[in-house]
Amino acid sequence: MIRYIFAFIIFIAVAISGWLLYLYSEIRHDIDKIVNYKPNMTTQFYDKNGKLIANIFDNKHRIYVKYDDIPARVVEALVAIEDTQFFEHGGVNPDAISRAMIKNVKALGYVEGASTLTQQLVKSIVLTREKKLIRKIKEALLSIRLETILTKEQILERYLNEVYFGHGYYGIRTAAKGYFKKDLYELNIKEIAILVGLPKAPSFYDPTRNLKYSLTRANQVVTRMHKLGWINEEQYNDSINYIPTVYDQTLTQNKAPYIIDYALKLLKKDIPDIKTGGYTVNLTIDLEAQEIARESLKLAYDKILERDAYLQKNPVNNVDVNGQPVEEGYFINTLNGAMVSIENNTGKILALVGGIDYKESNFNRAVQSERQPGSAVKPFLYHTAIELGYSPASQVADIGRTYEYKVGEEEKKWKPKNYGGTFKGIITLREALMKSRNLATINLVTDVGINEMYKGLESYGITGIQRDLSITLGSFSISPINLSKALSFLANDGTQVEPYLINSISNSKNETITFDPQYKYISSPEQVFLTKSILHDAVEKGTGRRARVSGIELAGKTGTTNDNVDAWFCGFSPTIQTVVYFGKDNNTPMRRSETGGVTAGPAFANFYKKYLEIHPEIQREFRKPDNVKTSIINGEKEYYTDKSPLPEIDTVPSTNTQEPSIQF
Repeated sequence: MIRYIFAFIIFIAVAISGWLLYLYSEIRHDIDKIVNYKPNMTTQFYDKNGKLIANIFDNKHRIYVKYDDIPARVVEALVAIEDTQFFEHGGVNPDAISRAMIKNVKALGYVEGASTLTQQLVKSIVLTREKKLIRKIKEALLSIRLETILTKEQILERYLNEVYFGHGYYGIRTAAKGYFKKDLYELNIKEIAILVGLPKAPSFYDPTRNLKYSLTRANQVVTRMHKLGWINEEQYNDSINYIPTVYDQTLTQNKAPYIIDYALKLLKKDIPDIKTGGYTVNLTIDLEAQEIARESLKLAYDKILERDAYLQKNPVNNVDVNGQPVEEGYFINTLNGAMVSIENNTGKILALVGGIDYKESNFNRAVQSERQPGSAVKPFLYHTAIELGYSPASQVADIGRTYEYKVGEEEKKWKPKNYGGTFKGIITLREALMKSRNLATINLVTDVGINEMYKGLESYGITGIQRDLSITLGSFSISPINLSKALSFLANDGTQVEPYLINSISNSKNETITFDPQYKYISSPEQVFLTKSILHDAVEKGTGRRARVSGIELAGKTGTTNDNVDAWFCGFSPTIQTVVYFGKDNNTPMRRSETGGVTAGPAFANFYKKYLEIHPEIQREFRKPDNVKTSIINGEKEYYTDKSPLPEIDTVPSTNTQEPSIQF
């Protein structure tokens, strides 16, 4: 009889062993997910000063930490509350299982588990959380096998990076930064206790929701550490009574959404896993400058709406550019703007704002919208003339001409006008550009020649434009970021820079790619200074007067298109260049009062005023190259070079305001 019983026992043991081997064979490949652990990790974007701009991730926000960077106190607290015998058992803890079984039997239900940290890791990565015997057996088998492959330290590293800590935080480093704005090495015992207590019930113990229960759970951890002798009496008392500051933050913490969208667009092509690869991206952005730019754009936007509200109350003036009555809400939901600021000598983008409110519209007008620059094209035209030997004192006719042309068989006439409708006769290039005289510019282009002007624009990177006089009035389309690039040679003493956003990018292995400025020589510093001096006058006493800022020299040009559809201000200080754009998204006219100077100029001025307040050390004055010469003409200082000498002027410029009858 005993022999049969013994044989039956052996049979049962063999059957169970066979079943366990079969069961393991079904799941053994799952262990590879843990051994070759490659979780999705958050990519973090930082500004030029190391300030976090945003966390970008796909589904799970996880900032990885290696075991060597995990403080010993974190490990002690975790082991104390979750698995005191972690460093002694082989994946499962028979003693804990026995205690749990007795309690569950007494309660006639499941009231306590006995999972080791290894089992919890297995459950988290490859198994479900359902409380079934078959799942527990699978969990035990995989845990025992895992302990033969990985070290205890490797298991802990995976556990502390994998598990959920509530509030959308995966991994303990993520939770430390999220709840306390600290890295792990900065945490005190109580803060550590809060974190290691979270995985048991992360939503319930979330300190942003239930701080009382979170502190109670943390005190259990502290008490356990004290009972084990891992902290002394003083540490115990300090920790029990300590209540930390807990922050309820968004997961992305995105402080510059237009910037991040643009950066992701630039990176996605070459780095498809940019949202899941755990990269560190250092941007050229200065978060302080970015906030100033956002506020400046909003300030100018509000002033436009204030002017509109005022004019709505005055029926006589409440008309559009065509003299038609303007209905209430003329600008609502259609008016918007953009701003781009770059370093003159590198092209690094310090600030980029793609709209007034990202929540209302994520369309990035700074890089995606192409609009006509209007008179903002004039600095390029005048510099082309200066490159060909003209000087700021050279004379040009500010008189009207009528141009006849055909569209198919239909004969048409084009009779351009100055803003305001007046003529000044013969004036200098300086006055023509400073006062943005349309007719003088058209006559200058005619004198220089369309082909020469076209070649000049192409050399600045302005391409895809018609080869006719329409270029004179900026009747082509360009984005603010591309206009910034084209203009940069004037701000950077003749060398054009490519605006760029990314300083460097590092992967999870700390392998880093660094990006450098890209340069293109356009003109000599001497010739550029001549144009720059005119643009400085345009700010001081020309159409850009609303862009003036006390205490710093600025140069720039307004831009207003036909019917006031687009308004620009494009300019620079000795170190920073800024392009501001305003217009209606539906491409319809703004009010006639909304010119580049009135509309965009205040945003430009506010940016430099506020930037100067936080950076009083920046260069304030433009530097004249040694080879630039000066002379006095009509009581005014004038600049010239050997390439662009002063003209021989025998008469005082005419002030004739009548349009001559000249046709071509």
